[in-house]
Amino acid sequence: MPELPEVETVRLGLAPFMVGNTIESVEQRRADLRFPLPANFAARLTGRRIEAMDRRAKYILARLDDGEVLVMHLGMTGRFTVDEANGTAVKPGVFAHPGTDAPRHEHIVFHLKDGAAIRYADARRFGYMALVPEAGMADHPLFKGLGLEPLGDDFTPEALASVLAGAKTPLKAALLDQRRIAGLGNIYVCEALYGARLSPLRLAGTIVTKAGKPTERCTRLADAIGRVLTDAIAAGGSSLRDYAHADGSLGRFQHSFKVYGREGKPCPDADCQGVVKRIVQSGRSTFYCPSCQR
Repeated sequence: MPELPEVETVRLGLAPFMVGNTIESVEQRRADLRFPLPANFAARLTGRRIEAMDRRAKYILARLDDGEVLVMHLGMTGRFTVDEANGTAVKPGVFAHPGTDAPRHEHIVFHLKDGAAIRYADARRFGYMALVPEAGMADHPLFKGLGLEPLGDDFTPEALASVLAGAKTPLKAALLDQRRIAGLGNIYVCEALYGARLSPLRLAGTIVTKAGKPTERCTRLADAIGRVLTDAIAAGGSSLRDYAHADGSLGRFQHSFKVYGREGKPCPDADCQGVVKRIVQSGRSTFYCPSCQR
């Protein structure tokens, strides 16, 4: 499943085409994706101007001029393709397995006033879309339980300490808990923990003082999370099985992995003699260096 940097790359690719544009019509080719589409979905979007686009966790948000927000989640294989007004197709973040017949799985097309078309295809239909009133977003079931936004201005060592204080779960599991931090996934948690030199097996509460304040380890981790995500977005995400960059080329961050997928290879720290190890936590692969991650 695409993680936060890949979703942010898609948003960055869509925004120049959608923001300030008006949805002239919507082709809705089925009644549902992962979940049923909202009632009168096409009619409610027709004629709406897209005022802004942002992201919350792994959701892309298109804010409309009538006070509603078009919420889009890519699931595992959702992808957007943009046909520009001049007929040139570009791909703002492509999520598709090799060999997928995209037109066959193209479920929704947003036709814009300037002649561009935003096409959504999803072979496995794990993605979904919703229309949510902007005024009530914080209390909507999709967003109510989400934790800190790791690229938000309020993501500080103090904020991280507040959501980890007293946690008796392993640090890796705590960071993947969307109720604590929203949008972090397996790849970038592994990389951030390596960047902070913290073991994924360490109990999360041990990097917070008894008074709930961040320790030096907590500060390192907050910095590493922000740095890893920022670097991944700059590289266009990580291309593993499903992801390609905005113009259809591959994201590059996978070439910068320090530990993820590097089982049995030397620790990239020249001063460490350790070897990257793979373990399984909660059914997910964890990669780390037991020698320098404590």
